[in-house]
Amino acid sequence: MKERKLIMTSLQKNPAVRRYYSRFVSTMSAYLMLLLFVTWYFHRYHPHGLFAYILAVLPSIPGLGFMVAVGLYLAEEIDEFQRNLMIQALLWALGGVLVFAWVWGSLETYVHIRHIQYSYAFFVFWICYGISIPFLQRKYR
Repeated sequence: MKERKLIMTSLQKNPAVRRYYSRFVSTMSAYLMLLLFVTWYFHRYHPHGLFAYILAVLPSIPGLGFMVAVGLYLAEEIDEFQRNLMIQALLWALGGVLVFAWVWGSLETYVHIRHIQYSYAFFVFWICYGISIPFLQRKYR
């Protein structure tokens, strides 16, 4: 328990982590607000044409901002171990998404299960990232 408290205290003092968390909160807040707005607008007004395409893409823009935040964190982090840990977690997450897509695609092709939306890949990626972190941290204890 003491180790966990020490890690949390050291992360709070790290300026790169603080900036990353700030960027994370702002981009995910923007994503949620845009997602709720666009969903409400489509259900209420049923837009068409170019305007509908622009509205549909709006919630994905903060996702791009979030990826920029990850890149900026990796560039700003001076602790090589923390940077390496995040890179390994990102690689495990990428592998997880690729395996998930491969398996699901095979199931769609041969068993004819329900098609999954491509937008779920973003969430599967970050779920795999979150799952990989404790395993990587345990590896380096």
